[in-house]
Amino acid sequence: MRFRQFLLAGAVLGAACSKEPTAMTMVILGATVYDGSGLSGIVTDVRLAGSRIAAIGNLVPKSGEWVFNAEGMALAPGFIDTHSHADRGIFDDPSALAAVSQGITTVVVGNDGGSPYPLADFYSRLDSAPAAINLASYAGHGSLRHQVMGDDYRRVATQVEVDSMKSLLYRELDAGALGLSTGLEYDPGIYSDYQELLHLTQAASAEGGRYISHLRSEDRDFWPAIDEIIRLGRDAGIPVQISHIKLAMRSLWGKADSLIALLDAARASGVEITADIYPYPYWQSGMTVLFPERNFSDRAAAHFALREIAAPEDIRFSAFDLEPGYVGKTLAEVARSRGGDPATTLLAMIREVAAAEAAGRPANETIIATSMRTSDIDRLVQWEWTNICTDGELDGQHPRGFGAFAKVLGDMARQREVLTMGEAIRKMTSLPARNMGLADRGYIREQAVADLVLFDPELVADQATLADPHRPAAGIVSVWVAGELVYDRGQATGKRPGTVIRRGH
Repeated sequence: MRFRQFLLAGAVLGAACSKEPTAMTMVILGATVYDGSGLSGIVTDVRLAGSRIAAIGNLVPKSGEWVFNAEGMALAPGFIDTHSHADRGIFDDPSALAAVSQGITTVVVGNDGGSPYPLADFYSRLDSAPAAINLASYAGHGSLRHQVMGDDYRRVATQVEVDSMKSLLYRELDAGALGLSTGLEYDPGIYSDYQELLHLTQAASAEGGRYISHLRSEDRDFWPAIDEIIRLGRDAGIPVQISHIKLAMRSLWGKADSLIALLDAARASGVEITADIYPYPYWQSGMTVLFPERNFSDRAAAHFALREIAAPEDIRFSAFDLEPGYVGKTLAEVARSRGGDPATTLLAMIREVAAAEAAGRPANETIIATSMRTSDIDRLVQWEWTNICTDGELDGQHPRGFGAFAKVLGDMARQREVLTMGEAIRKMTSLPARNMGLADRGYIREQAVADLVLFDPELVADQATLADPHRPAAGIVSVWVAGELVYDRGQATGKRPGTVIRRGH
């Protein structure tokens, strides 16, 4: 039987009530409960009292208590997205439909080196106007670098500038930042050296913070980039997490086991290294990431990128302000329309964007490029210390924003059995909570925060596509944050019980 309904205690089972529950307690009956540990689910009942889980077991509804019939459904802790860009749209869409419609109740923002600045102001605004979901943030290295160096960032920072960044980092950590994030493939982080990163990670470590990084390279210089984050973890004595781990170049395909062996060796030596991942073979970024030397006249580099990283047919424009008609087209198609070859077209478009930006014209551009192999993604997902993320926005053009968690449950767990359902849920709940240092979340147990997702294990699936990236997942029935229903029957409820999760609080 696959249905959900609210019932008054003592009412005839099956009689639906159209009004949402307002009582202080609710009991969810007959769900297959996955507690977040990785174990198989067990059929049992769960009582919520206010914002907490009050009891688990064979429960008898109390007089006046709302009863939620969950027979045939799976109940899990609310999913935790460790790499989100929801900060870019949370005030425009406080219902956070992209997140809650796939069961996400907590997001971690401030990734890739970019964070709201100052965090205290961002947090204060969320405190006064909460969202449907909980939110934690890192302090972004790029944001700190911009505050100190402005537009003069295409160089190694001086010690005085590094000390200034440290002072700002301490302030952000005091405000509750989880730690430091970097985006070392992006401006301005790409220009930093190891000593700059070491000073900052040591500062974060001294305050009990963590380090999360979009590596310096996910393709050409991948192995040195892995060595760098391991070295930082060891030298700074700080937990480190690889953002959206991937093998994004043809010569790296099939190297997942070698990578895992390297990471396991680092952990065995005392480095607390972890990773997150999204289940798609294509990424989204700007065209410039294809050129780590930032030489946009280098035809050899362009040819290499289009041969080894992503073919012209596998690069699709998701934004291009200078010519909106390019959106949805591949680089190969744009090149043909311009009467040029793909390498020449790619270099020309980058220079056109730069010229427009220099003239003060809007020139946003993004691409979605296929660079990974599914078998490598599967293997990296299986690593014990990899948790699931979206790397998505609330209004983004990559289907991961609406679909990543549902895709893991439906495709990887149910259909292809890459993971068991219990292990998939662990990688969405208790593991990300551990990797982020979050307390009271990630498990279904008494007195834990009542962040919960109810889903149909036979129907859950991602439905977002490149052509329709905002299509909500199937099979997500209901989602609670702090005991309040924020998503139900395909709709956000308008409730906003989310809180700011500050480090140390």
